[in-house]
Amino acid sequence: MNKPLRLAVFDCDGTLVDSQHSIIAAVHTACEANRVPRPAPGTVRRLVGLPLAQSFARLVPGADEETCVRLRESYRQAFSDLRLAGRVDEPLYPGAAEGLEALADCGWLLGVATGKSRRGLSATLAGHGLEGMFATLQTADQAQGKPHPEMLFKAMDETGAEAAMTVMIGDTTYDMEMAQSAGTLAVGAAWGYHEAIELQTAGADCIVEGFADLPRALAALLDGKAGDQE
Repeated sequence: MNKPLRLAVFDCDGTLVDSQHSIIAAVHTACEANRVPRPAPGTVRRLVGLPLAQSFARLVPGADEETCVRLRESYRQAFSDLRLAGRVDEPLYPGAAEGLEALADCGWLLGVATGKSRRGLSATLAGHGLEGMFATLQTADQAQGKPHPEMLFKAMDETGAEAAMTVMIGDTTYDMEMAQSAGTLAVGAAWGYHEAIELQTAGADCIVEGFADLPRALAALLDGKAGDQE
């Protein structure tokens, strides 16, 4: 009897890579271009992962829809300019590459569900030599953004994995809420942009402190799921 497919889906910003400095820089550039106040870095960091329009609506309270559209386009241009200038700062978190390889060696299919565009995600993965690691890539320009579950639904459809055998790994409450809505398991990454207690409150099944903890944590979650169904 074939073993069921196991799918581990990762958030990108704040989970695989620490991209906060480039994101904050692009937000500030967009705000300056549109003559609106620059939000504090911590405020920007908390909204990483949401769709851009939704993020700017929160970052610039009272901004009308037209202003949010301009801010979104200015942000995209600012980030593109950073990348063209070789100034995008998004290092892998310690142990990320090794952790992904360990999961793949254990038979896990890997995926990404991110608020990045497909172009941005492809550039990030290529920059770290990770292009071939993932069986499915889901981005906010090809599906509804977090915390809507569409990206996880599409990831499961593409790979053939069932929700009971799928785990979402992310650093924000938006990732945990997406997993809850999609009926998958959820693992909180303690090294990212939201606090562990927030991830637990949002529905994380467990919290991991580093990539080295993932193989054992994911195996334990699936073992517990199987036990619940017996």
